[in-house]
Amino acid sequence: MPRSTVRSYSRYTEEALTLLAKLIRASRLEKKMSAQEVADRAGISRGMLSRIEKADPKCEIGATFEVARIVGVTLFEAEPSRLTMQIRQIEEKLSLLPKSARKTSKEVIDDF
Repeated sequence: MPRSTVRSYSRYTEEALTLLAKLIRASRLEKKMSAQEVADRAGISRGMLSRIEKADPKCEIGATFEVARIVGVTLFEAEPSRLTMQIRQIEEKLSLLPKSARKTSKEVIDDF
């Protein structure tokens, strides 16, 4: 069985996680949403939500972002179209990098 790796995080990362966790908890309580209700809507366990609200850095980022969205915490842009535009801009920027700097994804043929 692989050993658990102890990872240390920078102060900035820890503070950013703490801020996001507190914003999520405050927004949930302000909207008078129960922890179970939010967990059910996010498709996670109540324990996972508790870990998110306690700024556990090992929580899945997707689950954390989904919880933030459910309780109304804005992460990047309020408008989805603006977020899509920013994604396109960064994709264009990445396409200008030399090919050696980009990882190519291999297409998996799985039609057995």
